[in-house]
Amino acid sequence: MRPAENPSAHILIAEDEAEIASFVGKGLRSHGFLTTVVTNGAAARHRALSGDFDLLVLDLGLPDEDGFTVLSRLRAVSCPLPVIILTARSGVVDTVKGLEEGANDYMAKPFRFEELLARIRLRLQDGDNSALYRAGLALDSRTRQARVDGRIVELSPREFALLEVMMRNAGRVLLREQLLSTVWGYDADEASNIVDVYVRYLRRKLGTALITTVRGRGYRLDLPDAT
Repeated sequence: MRPAENPSAHILIAEDEAEIASFVGKGLRSHGFLTTVVTNGAAARHRALSGDFDLLVLDLGLPDEDGFTVLSRLRAVSCPLPVIILTARSGVVDTVKGLEEGANDYMAKPFRFEELLARIRLRLQDGDNSALYRAGLALDSRTRQARVDGRIVELSPREFALLEVMMRNAGRVLLREQLLSTVWGYDADEASNIVDVYVRYLRRKLGTALITTVRGRGYRLDLPDAT
C-alpha cells in the first residue's frame, strides 16, 4: 500500500448517499488523494478486488449487498485492502461485528472530516508495499507467502520474485528473456531453461491453470475477473 504522504493514494468510497459521498470525496481530493465513488455493495466489492486502490471507506447500508457482506467476502479471499467503516450504525454490536469481520477502523455518522482524514492517514501508514493482491491470489513479502483463495503457500526467494513480476504484469505475455533478466539478473540466454523450471515449481504450488505457456514466446499469468 502507498503511504499517506503519497498524493496519488487512491481511496475507494462506497456510499449511496450522494451528499456524503460528495463531501468525503471533495475533502480527500483537497488533500491530494485520488477518489472513486461507488454506490452499491457489488460494485464496492468488485472495485476493491481490482488492486487499484489503497483504502476503502465503506458504508454499511448499501443496496444489494450490505457493508458487512462486502467486508466478509473481501476478507474470505485474503484481500488485504484497509477498510474504514463509515456508517450511521453506532451501536456496540455493529461496531464489534465490523471489527471482527476485518475492518481496520469504525466511524459513526455524523462525523468530522478532520477525524476521518486522520484515520485514513493512519491506516495508510500501517501498510507498506509488502502486499500485492490480484483476484484471489495474494502475495506478502514480509512472510514470503502466497495465498491462493485463502490457502497459504510457502515460496522460495526466487519463486517469490518470479511470481511478483508475473502478478504485476497479470494478463501480459512475459518473454523468457525478460523474466531471466528481471528475476535472475542474467543476460538473455536462449539455452537457459531456468525460467521454465521455476514456472513448473509455481504451477505445482499454485495450480496449473494460473500460468499459461505462450508457445515460442514465454508465459502469462491468467487471473479470473474478480466477482
